[in-house]
Amino acid sequence: MSTLLPYWRLSGFYFAYFALLGGVAPFLALYFDHLGFSAARIGELIAIPMLMRCIAPNLWGWLGDVSGRRLLIVRLGALCTAIAFTGIFYRQDYAWLALIMAAHSFFWHAVLPQFEAITLGHLGAQSARYSMIRLWGSVGFIATVVGLGLLLEVFGLDIYPAVMLGIMLAIFLCSMIVPQAPTPAARPRGEPVERFMSLLRRPGVLAFFLCVALMQLSHGPYYTFLTLHLEALGYGRGTIGLLWALGVVAEIVLFLFMTRVLQRFSLKQLLVASLLLAALRWVLLGALAHSLMILLLIQLLHAATFGSFHVAAIHFIQHNFTERLQGQGQALYASLSGVGGALGALYSGYSWATLGPQWTFGLAGLAAFVAAVVLLRVLPPRS
Repeated sequence: MSTLLPYWRLSGFYFAYFALLGGVAPFLALYFDHLGFSAARIGELIAIPMLMRCIAPNLWGWLGDVSGRRLLIVRLGALCTAIAFTGIFYRQDYAWLALIMAAHSFFWHAVLPQFEAITLGHLGAQSARYSMIRLWGSVGFIATVVGLGLLLEVFGLDIYPAVMLGIMLAIFLCSMIVPQAPTPAARPRGEPVERFMSLLRRPGVLAFFLCVALMQLSHGPYYTFLTLHLEALGYGRGTIGLLWALGVVAEIVLFLFMTRVLQRFSLKQLLVASLLLAALRWVLLGALAHSLMILLLIQLLHAATFGSFHVAAIHFIQHNFTERLQGQGQALYASLSGVGGALGALYSGYSWATLGPQWTFGLAGLAAFVAAVVLLRVLPPRS
């Protein structure tokens, strides 16, 4: 890494940010189940932060592009996330929890799109090294999945909110030591300003964002019900935590080689392959998760369904949006991810008790397959 690149400060932020996700994805549904909510109510509560992801990133992304104060937005977003979340200690009824989920996630979703733009600003021409910084987010995810899983086995689920608040405060502290990214060079006088909407009309761009939503929709049952699904199949919480971690270890290994992968394959090839492997993953998860060997393969596929898809998507946005519109491009990516994730959580919440896990995951596989076909037909060959 360049000596001018604040590698460890950027990496530390990703570690803390995704440590929080490592507490949310495997354990939030488990906590709501501990409070006595039904599968439908759990799906609704988990969908609320994803719905906020449809709104908040675009608002904050526009503000970041107009003001240029991306780092200030990250810091305020992280602090307000923690403050809003403290309401969970007051009450745990459905209406109040729905309000807490909406309030804290409105600020939480302000953070990552702006920080992605900050990271790319620091990297400059070294953008292919993004994955070497982002992999520390995966390390943070693993640390929380394994550590929190052990804590919950010893102390029970009542400590869950306090641990989450501690991680939120750590995100804020990490944001305070990140330096401002270099300011983009001023445009030469008379150069036309390329509008955001005109960039969306480039070949394949709108199709890409549609497929981002479909990919996240396909992850809805996974992030909402995987832990409960595996518990019902007889796996212990310690084993489940290790299985979550295995998926992210596979993702980290991919990140280590991602620079070479990007040099060998086009973004279109990576995106389509990731979607096809996601379709396979969800079908296997619904039908054959009782086999530990198949389940290990399913979790290793996380390297494709999240790792390669996310890195390829970040580079696709960087290539298709001007430097001054990176914040809005990243925000739209986050928003469409939120739309898909919310719909995935909602449909899985309603279908889990009626159609069962196999059909719920089968529908997820169908969504990923449709997205793969769309990108295969629409994206230019060397996207």
